[in-house]
Amino acid sequence: MRFTLLFRTFAAANNIIRYKEEMITVTNLAIQFGKKTLYKDVNLKFTSGNIYGIIGANGAGKSTLLRAISGELEPNKGTVEMLPGERMSVLEQDHFKYDEFSVMNTVLMGHQPLWQNMKEREALYAKEEMTEEDGNRAAELEMAFAEMNGWEAESEAAQLLQNLGIKEEQHYAQMADISNNEKVRVMLAKALFGHPDNLLLDEPTNDLDLDTVQWLEEYLSNLEQCVLVVSHDRHFLDAVSTQTVDIDFGKVTLFSGNYSFWYESSQLALRQAQNQKMKAEEKRKQLEEFIRRFSANVAKSKQTTSRKKMLEKLNVEEITPSTRKYPGIIFSMEREPGTQILEVEGLKAVDADGTVLFDNVNFTIEKGQKTVFLSHNPKAMTALFEIINGNREPQAGTYKWGVTITTAYLPLDNTEFFQSEMNLVDWLSQFGTGNEVMMKSFLGRMLFKDEDIQKKVCVLSGGEKMRCMIARMQLKNANCLILDTPTNHLDLESIQAFNNNLIQFKGNILFASHDHEFINTVADRIIELTPKGTIDKLTTYDDYIYDESIKEKKAELYA
Repeated sequence: MRFTLLFRTFAAANNIIRYKEEMITVTNLAIQFGKKTLYKDVNLKFTSGNIYGIIGANGAGKSTLLRAISGELEPNKGTVEMLPGERMSVLEQDHFKYDEFSVMNTVLMGHQPLWQNMKEREALYAKEEMTEEDGNRAAELEMAFAEMNGWEAESEAAQLLQNLGIKEEQHYAQMADISNNEKVRVMLAKALFGHPDNLLLDEPTNDLDLDTVQWLEEYLSNLEQCVLVVSHDRHFLDAVSTQTVDIDFGKVTLFSGNYSFWYESSQLALRQAQNQKMKAEEKRKQLEEFIRRFSANVAKSKQTTSRKKMLEKLNVEEITPSTRKYPGIIFSMEREPGTQILEVEGLKAVDADGTVLFDNVNFTIEKGQKTVFLSHNPKAMTALFEIINGNREPQAGTYKWGVTITTAYLPLDNTEFFQSEMNLVDWLSQFGTGNEVMMKSFLGRMLFKDEDIQKKVCVLSGGEKMRCMIARMQLKNANCLILDTPTNHLDLESIQAFNNNLIQFKGNILFASHDHEFINTVADRIIELTPKGTIDKLTTYDDYIYDESIKEKKAELYA
């Protein structure tokens, strides 16, 4: 500590050395589109060694804030500054931008100074004859190349690609020749490559499987740089973020702690605000006790020390209710299920290209079980759900539902449901009995306003379509829910509400998800589908992924 203070004093006095702490400084930032002001008077400092999780309702301006900080968007007012010589890297969203380049070169372009050096060196060495000036320039480039760790660049890029699930034989393929899912991973490798000083990630877990998300959590948690991340994955935000940037009330506010701390503290503050009789001192004691309890739980995290210090410094006045609205997702059963739920014997599914998705699948679902299905190939879960819903024929095997079972199915692809000119009320009326008032009530629960329900369903956004599909499921009053990746397109508030209700639901749930928190809090049974059989365990997801015997069996079944 004493050395640090002396170091800062020396730097300030001599104006020679600048203490490297404040990495990105946002001053008086304002963003406005037409007459709508997203936020104004934004003043923030993002520092090295911290990961900032950016949260806010859909349309609040999370991605817009990243675009303003990266320089892609010119703010209406204010400035964004970095320390001189620092490099910023951004996870780009245009997955077709680099189609003319190889996978390896796309990743290398993530470190632009290194990439420009490589291109200039290549042009110089391609000359038939080099002048003395060329030779001097080549020497300069070689020195800079070595300083940027250029000789290890391809090896580092290859390791990133491999960790993100891009096989070695694809590293020198053209970007145009790989799948969109693989392009997402290459773009993420490009953003991470070269250890940028400042890293901006907008939805980095999209299209990643659970194993890859876990790797990314570990990777980011070990970084010493400054990271800003927007994500709808609560477990991911909790695992990596040391601070939370909340966009609410038309303001951008920095809070200590991760998403769960923000959510639980804002809910506590909301309950306090609704309790008019509670005295100020009693409120303060409640909040202080909450901070102490949460600080103790932080010991389980990967970034224990920094988070604990932040929470210890937190002022209780910083904890305020949120203006967020959570949809009313309430599944109820019209009929109590019997003891026979679902029996599956010898089931096999093969993809159109001949790939075996799963084989020799045998299981019996017991009453009340909430079962998550996993696989390295996401098509496997969709195939299983389509088969047991009667929409697809298996290559082998049988399934049988109990006579008392009623199902409600949320498919991965809902496109066919929305190829219509109907408004929301007429659309929902197709799937249940009840008058217009009842249908409006269900839509209102899902946060559709009066002006929204007159929209044609064919023009709805992905998130609006998903909320309509959830309303449709609620109308069925089924005792078994089948959910294929239910958190797709939903915001954090909808995911939280969905998650909370499924925990309370008394019937059976069969589901697939890429959301770690969703799986860990809902599932009490895990069935992993492989081309050579299944792994079937009554356990939590956290216990499952760290079980060494399961890891060995997975290696055998996927070999």
